[in-house]
Amino acid sequence: MAEQTAQIGKAALWMVGAIVSFSAMAIAGREAGSALDTFEIMTYRSAVGLVIVLAGLTLARRWGDVRRDRLRRHLWRNAAHFTGQNLWFFAVTLIPLAQVFALEFTSPLWALLLSPLLLGERLTRPRVLAAALGFVGILIVARPSPESINIGIVTAAASAIFFALTIIITKQLTRHEPIASILFWLTLMQLVMGLITAGWDGRMALPTADVLPWVLIIGCAGLAAHFCMTQALAIAPATVVMPIDFARLPTIALLAMVLYGEALDLWILIGAVVIFSANYINILDAAGKLRSKERRRPVV
Repeated sequence: MAEQTAQIGKAALWMVGAIVSFSAMAIAGREAGSALDTFEIMTYRSAVGLVIVLAGLTLARRWGDVRRDRLRRHLWRNAAHFTGQNLWFFAVTLIPLAQVFALEFTSPLWALLLSPLLLGERLTRPRVLAAALGFVGILIVARPSPESINIGIVTAAASAIFFALTIIITKQLTRHEPIASILFWLTLMQLVMGLITAGWDGRMALPTADVLPWVLIIGCAGLAAHFCMTQALAIAPATVVMPIDFARLPTIALLAMVLYGEALDLWILIGAVVIFSANYINILDAAGKLRSKERRRPVV
């Protein structure tokens, strides 16, 4: 029991790192967005990330983990993530940060709906309930009407769909690929994508002295957030990690209120709770199926 408590404590510390990193990336993205477009931000973010990954692979002597036999799947994954991240950075400059984060929490629900088509997974009753509840949460957060719907809400919601595609393809890749390989191709491929999309017109803004620190924060925080979350999930189940991850919504809401004067919107928080509940139903259903499968496994 004491060992389990210690593991949960370690997972919680990793999730604090993830929450800080995600929040820092959102704030830095808003600040950098005043001088750079999203393609430029993604280019510089990937460049910073690639330097960190290259240094990590070299220092840890893990170049043997980088594989080339699934490059097409890496390409699809990174195209989806690149698109979703561009939409996300665009949204953080237009709508309240809490609203962006709340809509981003729908990514697992979109993954749930897309999994039967892309992974052949069965859509069970709990998953249908989770998807329906998540849709209700989206309606509460967005409160669609001709006056309330804007390009910021549309891009934030669309980013969640592309993040869901990223989740699904990453799930396929992690069955065969080390995390070092995934991070290497992520940063390298998205750097190339960024250079193409940011420089296609022959004009690409360089970060000024004022913007450069924000670009560095974006690059470092992006890698740190995913690394911390991966570490947390490696030592504790999703049923423990998910509630901690939800804490980044009130965290970013408070930071946005202090830094940008954004009002705390009760409807966004209520909608986010509904979306979280939908995600948690799905996690509990998956955990129950896993325990049932383990009980049926023959003892050898």
